[in-house]
Amino acid sequence: MKHNLQFDFVADKQKNTLTIRREFLADRELVWDCYTKSELLDQWFAPAPLTTKTKSMDFREGGHWHYAMVEPNGTEYWGLTDYLKIKPVDYYTALDAFSNEAGEINTALPRAEWLVTFTDKGENALVETIVTYKSLSDLEQVIQMGMEQGMIATLEKLDNLLEKLTGRK
Repeated sequence: MKHNLQFDFVADKQKNTLTIRREFLADRELVWDCYTKSELLDQWFAPAPLTTKTKSMDFREGGHWHYAMVEPNGTEYWGLTDYLKIKPVDYYTALDAFSNEAGEINTALPRAEWLVTFTDKGENALVETIVTYKSLSDLEQVIQMGMEQGMIATLEKLDNLLEKLTGRK
């Protein structure tokens, strides 16, 4: 991670939440766009060496994002995000689930509610993501699946995209 930018990854087993706080070398509006526009999400939203492809996206309250994370060998891991509330450039809430290519939710894997908040930290942006699971076992399952390592690797790809877009290092 670059320049000692803030990164916190906190599991709260009483509340069944993960809290991820991450600072980026870009202004809040650009970071918001990277989280809410499929053409930008497709450039960073998967841990390397995976890539992302959007099947459909409608970023609005009641809308969705249906996407796959794709391994170099072509194996696809599908996800579905349903957007609940959106206050542009400040926050959005969403339900996130594993799915198949048809968009049918995989009920054998945990579904979670995400609250993603964007604030200014000097000339940088701070994104706080609070992921709430239905149960402690769901929380523990995603931790075992490598959520922390996956988020670290994924957010480093966002760093690289932001550097390309802004020239800031």
